[in-house]
Parts: sequence; C-alpha cells; structure tokens
Amino acid sequence: MERTNRSSEGAPFILLGLSTSPGQLRPLFALFLVLYILGVMGNGLIVTAIRASPALHAPMYFLLAHLSFADLCFTSVTVPKMLANLLAQDRSISRAGCLTQMYFFFALGVTDSCLLAAMAYDRYVAIRHPLHYAARMSRAVCTGLVGAAWAVSHSHSLLHILLMARLSFCASRSVPHFFCDHQPLLRLACSDTRHIQLLIFTEGAAVVVTPFLLILASYGAIAVAVLRLPSASGRLRAVSTCGSHLAVVGLFYGTVIAVYFQPTARYEAERGRVATVMYTVVTPMLNPVIYSLRNRDVQGALRALFTGRRISTEPI
Repeated sequence: MERTNRSSEGAPFILLGLSTSPGQLRPLFALFLVLYILGVMGNGLIVTAIRASPALHAPMYFLLAHLSFADLCFTSVTVPKMLANLLAQDRSISRAGCLTQMYFFFALGVTDSCLLAAMAYDRYVAIRHPLHYAARMSRAVCTGLVGAAWAVSHSHSLLHILLMARLSFCASRSVPHFFCDHQPLLRLACSDTRHIQLLIFTEGAAVVVTPFLLILASYGAIAVAVLRLPSASGRLRAVSTCGSHLAVVGLFYGTVIAVYFQPTARYEAERGRVATVMYTVVTPMLNPVIYSLRNRDVQGALRALFTGRRISTEPI
C-alpha cells in the first residue's frame, strides 16, 4: 500500500466535472459558456466605466470596481477549465496546477467576502452618518479597506495551500468536482486531515462568517434608518435596493457556509457541485446587475462608453 501511495504522488488528478453523462455535456457547455461571457462582460464593463468616468470616483464605486475585478478573476479561475473539460477527453490536472487553482480560488473568494463587507459599511456610513461620510470614507480609508481585503485573502489562501501541499493521496485520483476544491480532495487524502479541518472551522470562519455578520449588522442599521424616511416612495426604493443586495449576499454566503463548514465525512459531491456553481458562477454574474447596472450614474457612464462620448480617463 505504501508503495502504491508513493507511486501515485506525482500522478495528476482527474476532474470528473459536473456530469459524466455524454448527453448532458454539450448543453452544460452552452449554458455555462453563456453565463461566463455574461459575467465577464458585466464585470469588465463596470471596471471600465468606473475608471473612465469622473462621476464614478466616489468611494462606493472605488470599492465596486475592485469587487467587479475580483469577480471577473474569480470565475476565470475555475470556469474556463470546466468548459474545456466538458468537451475534452483528457480531464487531468497536475498536482501543481491543482494547488495553484485552489490558491487563487480561495484568495479571490475571500477577497469577494471582505469587499462585500466593506461595501455594506460604506452604505451604512452614507445613510447613518452622511455629515461625516467624507471623513470616514476618505481615499486613504478606502485604500486601506481594499488593501486589507487583498492581504487577508492571500494570507488565508497561502496558509491553506501550504497545509494541503503536505497531504498524501491514495491511489484514487478522481475528483468528483469541476475544479480542485479542498472538500473533495480531503476525501481522497490518506494522511491526517484534522489540522486542515480545524483551520477551516477557526481561521476560515473568521474570514467568511465575520464579514457576513458585519453585512447583516450594517443592513439592519440601514433598515432602521430607511423606516424613518418621510417619503413612502423613498422607503420603497431603499427597501427594494437593500432587498436585492441581501438576496445575492445570502446566496453567496449561504452556499459557501453550506459547502465548507461541515465535516469532510458528511460532504456529498452532488450537492457540493450544485452549491459551488451558485457562488462561483451565478453570484459573480449577478453582482454587476444588483450593485451597479440599475444605478443611474453607472448607466450614464456606460452610455458614454458605447456612444463614444469624450470622457476623462483619470484613474480612480
């Protein structure tokens, strides 16, 4: 057995993907290709519009630009490989490639989580403390929030990958997933994985559950302020906006928590794949619509881009 384990250490992993049924591969390819293109175009347009328009140089849009960029990269870490595997006979990925994919997936996912919390805080300050908004959300504060999000996420990811790289895997290298995610990989490990699972439930919870609770607290405070608005139409518009934000946030965090914060022994591959699609493909595609495309300033900037109107290209 030891000889088999050693000989399999350098073997590639096989990503089984979303389905092994030949009749489902092309429809799945078409579906996820469309979703991926929509997500990339939506997020790419938001980043371009915010950088190009002077009207979008406010703190909210600075954070939104980073969220859209992180979403664009987040989907690109997993979806292109998934699309290629849906049509390819060879679905293998090297151990180094697997760990690299996992590193950027974790890093960008946690960046998303932190940026969503920063955006919720920005809206809280704007609504509850409008007179102090400029001071509390200055360029230095926004840069610090974004820098902290990227630093925390990459530190978190590096710690996980260093631990994953030390694992030994059994003869079976078939991963029942469309990318290298740590739950299905832990099921294939021959070595002790308790230290990684402990890390997930401690440090992992800090970078996922804490931002989620901060978002809920921020929107709770915003809701109290909204109920005090004198205008009924203003209250309705604010409730509609906050409701759509919370729906996407709930979908993102709900599926992330359902997949990762459970013992590896209870992980079910089929449910895990479905839930993972929600936060790797669906929410990055919805974020541009929910957070920006319904915004009049963003709509004006996009019209300027498409009509070729002369606009400033100063960096945000």
